[in-house]
Amino acid sequence: MPSKPRDKSTPAPIGRDSSVSVRIPKGPSLPIAAVWSFLKDTRGAMSWSTQELAKSLKISAAEAQRVAAILQLQGYIKQHGTDEWITTISGEAISGSKTPRFTPERVENGLSTLNERIKEINQDSQAKFEITKAVAFGDFLDGRARVQTPDVGIQLVRRTPGTAAVGAAQERSAEREFLKSLRRITSILNIQPYHKWMSDRPHRRLL
Repeated sequence: MPSKPRDKSTPAPIGRDSSVSVRIPKGPSLPIAAVWSFLKDTRGAMSWSTQELAKSLKISAAEAQRVAAILQLQGYIKQHGTDEWITTISGEAISGSKTPRFTPERVENGLSTLNERIKEINQDSQAKFEITKAVAFGDFLDGRARVQTPDVGIQLVRRTPGTAAVGAAQERSAEREFLKSLRRITSILNIQPYHKWMSDRPHRRLL
């Protein structure tokens, strides 16, 4: 039996692919990973406002309302009063949020350990890469008693430029291995490649 055509007035389903952007009607395109990052931070909050969404994504109030409308249509959030929202179970799942269980002190220790390791790497002329940018973001910035694993975006630059024969795929593989070595320093941090939107939203610079 043929599937029923999707109503063109309803936005196509949006998933976790971090390379995808969501187009705001009469507004800019936003990296979907930035939207999921905001939803992740709402885990444990009774509700959140359209104004908080606008501040986090650095968009206007009108654009934030349109983003919220898209998320509501997808079933990721539901309304909770005027300009107030609750993230649904589906929203928690798509954003990758977890029950907050870490103390701020443990998070600070993890970030301090990583910060020291970054300094060591950048002072080591034998290291394959130099770390040129490092930003941490997540609900630990909100002053909560219990928080989730912080996210850290790391930007790498190879100290000795690779040859054309190496290839982009091998270069990406080398970067993944380098970031994996950083993750082994402390399990409390979610270390990932840096993207510009990470500096656009509330964050803490580690470098």
